[in-house]
Amino acid sequence: GARGRRVRTPSPARRRLASNMVAAGLEAIPANLPKGEDGYVEWDKVDVAKIALPPGDDMGVVSDDDDVNVEEVKMDSGFGSVVVVDNLPKVPKAKHEKLATVLKKIFGQIGTVAEGGLHMPADADGVTKGFAFVEFLNSQEADAARQQTDGYKLDKAHVFKVSRFDDFAKYDAVPDQYEEPKPKPYVARENTQDYMLDARGRDQYAIRFGDETEIHWNDAQKKEPVEVYKRSFWTESYVQWSPRGNFLATVHRQGVALWGGASWQRYQKFSHNGVQFIEFSPCERYLASGSTHEGGGDTSVVVNFFDTRSGAKLRNFQGPISDFVVHAAGSRGGLTWPVFKWAGPSPEGAFFARMGNNAVSVYSAPDMSLLGKKSIKLEGVIDFCWSPADPILSVFQPERGGGNEPARVALISIPSKKEIRSKNLFSVSDVKMFWQQSGDYFAMKVDRHTKSKKSTYSGFELFRVKEPDCPMEVLELPDKNEKIVAFAWEPKGHRFAVIHGDGARPNVSFYTMIDDASAINKVKLIGTLKNKTANHLFWSPQGKTIVLAGLKTMNGQFEFFNVDEMETMASAEHFMATDVEWDPTGRYVATAVTSVHQMENGFHVWTFNGRQLYKHGRERFYQFLWRPRAPSLLPPEKEAEIAKNLKKYSKKFEELDDSIRSEQDSHLAAEKRAVMDEWKRWKQAKTEMLESEEHRAKIRKIMTARYPNWREGGGEDVVETKVDMEEIIEVVEEPLR
Repeated sequence: GARGRRVRTPSPARRRLASNMVAAGLEAIPANLPKGEDGYVEWDKVDVAKIALPPGDDMGVVSDDDDVNVEEVKMDSGFGSVVVVDNLPKVPKAKHEKLATVLKKIFGQIGTVAEGGLHMPADADGVTKGFAFVEFLNSQEADAARQQTDGYKLDKAHVFKVSRFDDFAKYDAVPDQYEEPKPKPYVARENTQDYMLDARGRDQYAIRFGDETEIHWNDAQKKEPVEVYKRSFWTESYVQWSPRGNFLATVHRQGVALWGGASWQRYQKFSHNGVQFIEFSPCERYLASGSTHEGGGDTSVVVNFFDTRSGAKLRNFQGPISDFVVHAAGSRGGLTWPVFKWAGPSPEGAFFARMGNNAVSVYSAPDMSLLGKKSIKLEGVIDFCWSPADPILSVFQPERGGGNEPARVALISIPSKKEIRSKNLFSVSDVKMFWQQSGDYFAMKVDRHTKSKKSTYSGFELFRVKEPDCPMEVLELPDKNEKIVAFAWEPKGHRFAVIHGDGARPNVSFYTMIDDASAINKVKLIGTLKNKTANHLFWSPQGKTIVLAGLKTMNGQFEFFNVDEMETMASAEHFMATDVEWDPTGRYVATAVTSVHQMENGFHVWTFNGRQLYKHGRERFYQFLWRPRAPSLLPPEKEAEIAKNLKKYSKKFEELDDSIRSEQDSHLAAEKRAVMDEWKRWKQAKTEMLESEEHRAKIRKIMTARYPNWREGGGEDVVETKVDMEEIIEVVEEPLR
């Protein structure tokens, strides 16, 4: 390709000299320059190059000795839309067309390959040389192809190495003699966990509305948000916190950026053209990004994995959407994100998995390789999920063979791939899986159909994962034909809640997995609340408290319920609410109306017991996200001790709260004093003005003009007469009876 070359252009000095001298006035023109009859210089008779400017005055003309008029001209090579694909199979002439078809299919999913735009050089025997040139319609498509196919695995022996054609000129310009680069000075990064050091233990949240993204402290004592940072057009799509709250991710057409620290500097960026989805690993070390692309009549899927520390791309998965959608009988169909799901944290490493046809593939980080070099074969599998706390995989296989083979659910330990427990299920129409946050329990809601298959009924299969042999039991509601509206585990604890019923006001039942009255643990009903306006359940992250929410068709009805005491703490309403979010400490909860509704957009913040702290309206409100907290560094024993002696520790914070309230009261009193002082100053100014001689003179002038006999202080000269007047407002004629 052609290299950039330096071209000397005509100096602009000669073009600017005349205009500058004229602008300076005719008196600035030297007398020895030839002038015409009109007094203007005849520049065609002047050799501008020989004119000497006054010492120290360039008259706005920069010397040709400077480099400003030497322009760097980068010539377009004409190959900006071409990529070079290396590491291809070397095939004979008979297989040229087959390989070309495969390459066109792969690259045609990203952009449009130009007519005759695929060229595979071959040797004298007709065998391809292992690389090809692919030309697209424009350089943007070529850049996207390089980003998305570099590292693409055609088969075990052939992994694409894709480069832009123009890059070869850059590589050719690399000097043969190695010069050691100068080390960059170390620049310390800001602490991404500085928010955890807040002396008052406040939490932060991010909101996104219109073109704005803002981060605030939730200040419960002041009953208002305190702005931390804001930026317009910070993201082109949405924002997302990392699982431990260190980073805020923003999504753009070119890729993803991570932000953090006290000044919200950009921590890292990841290139992924057209990115739509992102997913962090629980440890925040890795980031997965995904996108779909239309092209050539087909839809392709691209998933990249990055190291959040270095920004390096670790692995790329790419292919037609059919490779990422399960086609088994009974599958729910469609592409769902995340395509790859992360396992719970484990000392044995970070794992993530992807479901395929009749298999689940588990990969390990950081090498991003297939665990054990083979997938877990699971005939007909249509769903899987991980324990949030451990690398344990739960999988569901529907009935097969026309109902002759039962449905099956299994718990599989990773990396050993050993089954912890499995259960065969009959007459199953659907299964939904629920893990408890601590990983102690696992539940399945099983929808079964009757023999006639004309109706269905529901029940639960409950697993005690961390008990010996993983015991399992079945729970059926008193009326098993009732519709199950919602199910939710207590995040920290042993209870769960179920909304069930067919009417507009269903029932809510609470169960426990621990029966103190029995020698063997078994599920036990705690109590049932009748006729509740609720269709969603939101447990506090700390357990004990739950919000029974009536969203969507129930127009934002909320009940704050204490499960320990089985009593309602408060009932509230946030009309048209669409979202409910607990803060990570379980002290506060936010409700929001997002832009799915055109009216009433904004959010409310409440205490755990249902007392409203404040509310804010925002036009085109999109997101409310509490910032997660990093895991506690205290052992469970220390946390238990703090909970036991909470009054001793809380005294310090109560004193701080009192001082804030006192400061607020003082501030309010100061505001009142300021208003009173302002009134007194205004009154004093008016009094002085009324008593001034100037004002009195004005009054005398007005009164004597109106009343000629008026004398100042002579009130007897003014006679006031009171006149009573009557006015007929309406006359109504009424017939005599």
